[in-house]
Amino acid sequence: MDVMITGGAGFIGTNLVRRLAENEAIDSIRIFDDFSTGFRTDYASSKVSVIEGDLRDSAAVRAAVKGADAIVHLGALPSVPRSIKDPLSTNGVNVLGTLHVLEAAREFGVEQVISASSSSVYGANPTLPKHEDLATLPLSPYAVSKLATEAYTNAYASSFGLRTIAFRFFNVFGPLQRADHAYAAVIPRFVAAIKEGRPLIVYGDGSQTRDFTSVHSVTHAIEKSLIERIEHSTPVNLAFGSRTSLNELIRMLEEIHGAPISVERTDQRVGDVPHSQASSELINRLVPDVFRPTLRDALAEVYDWYGADQ
Repeated sequence: MDVMITGGAGFIGTNLVRRLAENEAIDSIRIFDDFSTGFRTDYASSKVSVIEGDLRDSAAVRAAVKGADAIVHLGALPSVPRSIKDPLSTNGVNVLGTLHVLEAAREFGVEQVISASSSSVYGANPTLPKHEDLATLPLSPYAVSKLATEAYTNAYASSFGLRTIAFRFFNVFGPLQRADHAYAAVIPRFVAAIKEGRPLIVYGDGSQTRDFTSVHSVTHAIEKSLIERIEHSTPVNLAFGSRTSLNELIRMLEEIHGAPISVERTDQRVGDVPHSQASSELINRLVPDVFRPTLRDALAEVYDWYGADQ
């Protein structure tokens, strides 16, 4: 199987490439990335090749897709705050870029497309846990762009017969997740601050909750979906029903760190969802036996990774 991964140099993408490179059923892996946030990595595996390009460039996407058996579409401009600052760029990469990928997949007869959506699409809907039949009420341009990503993916399945599945990611974290940019996710920001002796910045009172999901669970679910040709006509939560507040997360990090951690609190950010928790019924049915480390074990792995030479 020849797999193309958009955003393959990013945090989730790099972890996925490493996993797929060890799978005997995967013959080759093409990474398509503009390296705006991704890693330039030297891969030991001869299976891996890298194509530098922009999702907004239709010709570049078509050239990268041609000959692929499957596509994992992870490429996007992430971050709610970034999208509020620059909605047009978010739309261009996340929406137009998705259309370019799907059109190329249709043109060249790609057998399967797996797309990454986000729990942010639930937005203002207060119901917990978030099940896939809930109304989507996005609160930010980023959330709207991911809603469009999953909707276009499913529309291409029903309109053109593509085999697809769109996963809604919930606060994915793990090794290789960068903390050195303005829009870094909360766990890498926290761990990097601990390692550097800086206070943790918490937006709001810390009572907001998240369904933190190990990148190893996410990449394992994607791998199984590729190998087993899993598809679904509607979006699927890729998370497992945990619910942890930022205050609880900080206490857990204090236990791992072995010392008190300084915290500074500031105003809640515009567009942030107060609570998030996935219903995992559908993912458990479609992709059973996915690897699921405990939150504490996964946090400890990230803590150790940030202490190692990177």
